[in-house]
Parts: sequence; structure tokens; C-alpha cells
Amino acid sequence: MKKKRKKTRHCKPKRKPHKASPVQVPEEKKAPASFARRLMGVQDNINTDYVISGRYKFSIQNPQELARHIFEDIDETFVKRLLTGDYLIAGENFGCGSSREQAPLALKAAGIKAVIAQSFARIFYRNSFNIGLTLVECNTKHIDDGDEIELDLERSKVRNISKGLVFDAKALSPLIKKLLLDGGVIEHFKKYGGFSFEAA
Repeated sequence: MKKKRKKTRHCKPKRKPHKASPVQVPEEKKAPASFARRLMGVQDNINTDYVISGRYKFSIQNPQELARHIFEDIDETFVKRLLTGDYLIAGENFGCGSSREQAPLALKAAGIKAVIAQSFARIFYRNSFNIGLTLVECNTKHIDDGDEIELDLERSKVRNISKGLVFDAKALSPLIKKLLLDGGVIEHFKKYGGFSFEAA
């Protein structure tokens, strides 16, 4: 008599539970912080030859190349410490000396967001706004190198976030704000074919 063959069950392998991939929540985009950058030695009467040495003014025409040499003669560490969007902090009579535009051009090309000082030389002040470099006059005695800074041009305020201080700045005229918004006099002319301050 033949023995009945036992039926063997072929068990299906258990399915591994589905593991949901971790959901990547996009981080909130935050504007990079802007920091104060002070020169280590000189604070007052920083002339345009300190900004960019005379030996470079005529030999180098490219503003980006000039930017590599700013303050080379008085603070060799400055360019190494500088980050794009930082604020240059100084004392009184910043930009005295030569009337040439290489100094503000080099500062702007270096990525400096604005120069904040107690006062500016008249010609440097005009040249800076001509090329679209923002200058702000306010008390800078309580701003140290590396402090996190916030500039509010609309309310004419400078905030030192690191120290929790707020300073009143000299208000810019609507005309100057318009020029800065357009990138300076030349860019304003390109945009409107002449001066156009109706919106301001």
C-alpha cells in the first residue's frame, strides 16, 4: 500500500514592511549674515591710497583684480577676513585724498555691501554714489570687527545684532536711494536714457 505523500506547503517569504523614505523638508532660506569688518590699525582719515595703493591704480584696470589688493599697505589680513556682503566700518573722514574712482570701484568689486563711517570726504562720497556703492554716516564707535550688522536704509537705522544696539544713521535722499537702486549714475542713464527721478 502506497503511503500518502504529505503535501508540503511552500511558504512565501514574508514581505518586508515598506520603510518610507525620510521626507526632506527644505530649510527656510535665510539671507547670509553680514558682518562688520574694521581695519586693524587705522580708523580715521583713511585715504584712497590706503584703500588701493597708487602702484595698482594705473597698472590694473579690472576692478575684480583691484579688489584683491584693498588695504594691502595697512592691513594684510583684511581681504582674508572679508566675506561678500560684509560692511566696512571706519571712523571720520573716510576716503580723503585722490579724487579717482578706483577706490570705490575696488571696494564694490570686493563685495562690500556698504561703508559705514562717522564721516566721508566729499569727493569720495560723490564718486561712491556715482558707481552705486552705498555709504552710511553714523556713530561707529561701538561696532567691532566681526559684529553681525543689519542696515535699514528706509528707516535710517544701523543695528548691531551682536551687541543688541541700534544707531541712527544720516538719512539718504530719495534721489540717492534711486541711484543706488539702479546701480549708480551710469546704470541709471542706461535704464532711462538720462536722469529720471519722477519715481523718487
